Amino acid sequence: MREISVKVFRFDPSCDTTPHLQNYLVSVKEGARVLHVLHAIHDEHDPSLSYRYCCGSGQCGSCAVKLNGQPVLACMEEARDEMIIEPLDLPIKKDLIVDMDPYLDRISSLVPGAEFRMPAPDEVEAIKPLRSCIECLACVSACPALKVIDFAGPAAMREDMRLSLDPRDTCDRVTEAVSEGLFTCTSCQSCWKVCPKNIEIPGKAIEKLRALANRKGLTLPRHEEVEKLVRETGRSVDRTGTTFLEQVPEILEPYGEVKATVGFFVGCMYNMRLPQTALDAMEVLRRNGIRVIIPKEQVCCGSPLIRTGQVEFLDTLKSRNINAYVFRNIDTVMTMCAGCGSTLKNDYQTPFKVMDINEVLLRYGIEPPARLPVKATYHDPCHLLRGQGIRTQPRELISKVVDLVEMPAICCGSGGGVRSGIPQEAAALGENRRNEIDKTGADLVISSCPFCEFHIKEHTDKPVKNVATVLLEGYREKDRRTAQKETC
Repeated sequence: MREISVKVFRFDPSCDTTPHLQNYLVSVKEGARVLHVLHAIHDEHDPSLSYRYCCGSGQCGSCAVKLNGQPVLACMEEARDEMIIEPLDLPIKKDLIVDMDPYLDRISSLVPGAEFRMPAPDEVEAIKPLRSCIECLACVSACPALKVIDFAGPAAMREDMRLSLDPRDTCDRVTEAVSEGLFTCTSCQSCWKVCPKNIEIPGKAIEKLRALANRKGLTLPRHEEVEKLVRETGRSVDRTGTTFLEQVPEILEPYGEVKATVGFFVGCMYNMRLPQTALDAMEVLRRNGIRVIIPKEQVCCGSPLIRTGQVEFLDTLKSRNINAYVFRNIDTVMTMCAGCGSTLKNDYQTPFKVMDINEVLLRYGIEPPARLPVKATYHDPCHLLRGQGIRTQPRELISKVVDLVEMPAICCGSGGGVRSGIPQEAAALGENRRNEIDKTGADLVISSCPFCEFHIKEHTDKPVKNVATVLLEGYREKDRRTAQKETC
């Protein structure tokens, strides 16, 4: 047996004015789950504690709660000392019990016709990745869109996609999904990452539904404009000035010994809208011994088309991009854009390795920059944190230059075509991001994604900079101090 200290959310709307966290000290066996801790509290300390459970084996979904801010199944998650147990982010009925009915009611059921056929083996295989949902609503709790706009939610979208693949169902699930908010998803992937059954809702359901919607002519007009721009120019955003590719030669040699050579996939935003940030990154790479090869024929990675379901032109983009690096015998391609990096890693089949710039800099080591008297907070881009699993690397680099204060890793609202297609939703999510930034008291916001940087700038009065730009400022301050010493 061991003792565990735990804080549990308590709130009874019938008699409490505000929720509070109640401290408990309980004894449980080694390997106990969160559900066992709740049982111990209920049986030995406070029988008024309310929570749901049924099977105790991860199959019914009834015991879902938040553990230290993340949705989990209480029966499957190992108990930890100093843990905080809270209800899902849904309307609270009492303590850890939430009202699931409004969300479960929006999940469709199969509607068979008088005549139907059973699914063929290939249809069964297509359905398999979507059918293991236990309706725990962890995905609904984690969904940022649901906090700011009417949306049936990721669980409902998953079921609509499953039913659209089932020949026994007679309803138009694609049109239904569009009417229920299909295009409100920001592709943040939070739903997938908290799903206890590991259902890849963004890629296996929402993007596939959007592709089906595109065939029905239901794509949002603004998204159609982006697709047309990509077809005509190879880029998903308009030119606003001299591009990055126009300002650099194909090969940038480092200032000292060559540690490594990488190909650079620039991305549309850093090429067309934020070229100075990409130039800053090149300076940091060259200072740290990285030779950079920049093929001029590279085009949009296709992420804006994949996320919005417009995939007919995708193979052309993939072929052109892959060939640009293969032709030069490049074995490592570096990205700065979180969306581009996630797309190249997860949606392409590349004959070369793809690495984010934060990974590249830490792999080969960097010269220590000067520290700056700045308190900064870091915004995790969804396509970097959840799309590529990169969390510690940018923080390690940032901490070499400034004091870092953390904030919750929530979506800023710029992804999934939402900023262009549903701007009011993107703005509301941007305001949520601003509120968290303000809580940190930071002087500076740092990120590692052009879409996040561009969007967050509209929703905070703090400067927003890329990790590479902050590193370069540290190097320039170091050079200034060195020159000052030499002068003295």
